[in-house]
Amino acid sequence: MTFANVGRLGARPGRRDELLSILTRPSAELAGAGCLLYEVGVADDDPDAVHVLELWTSPEAHAASLALPSVRAAIGEAMPLLSGEMSGARFRVAGSPLRG
Repeated sequence: MTFANVGRLGARPGRRDELLSILTRPSAELAGAGCLLYEVGVADDDPDAVHVLELWTSPEAHAASLALPSVRAAIGEAMPLLSGEMSGARFRVAGSPLRG
């Protein structure tokens, strides 16, 4: 069953676009690690946050991806830009009306 990770990452004031740039950098490694979808966005009414929607083949694939060198490097780059405000949800996808 597909695993979803949906989150909101708070950015330090004025640093959202830098964070967005790191999170949208192309990564061929993610697909090979079991990432099915990785979408990053912003909301006009939330100027100091980045929203992330991830779909993975399994929770284990998601956890293992955190050890990839490119992911570790991106996390290291992003950490100083974060405000510490984070929220989200993780769940197993039960189905979709768009897929059989």
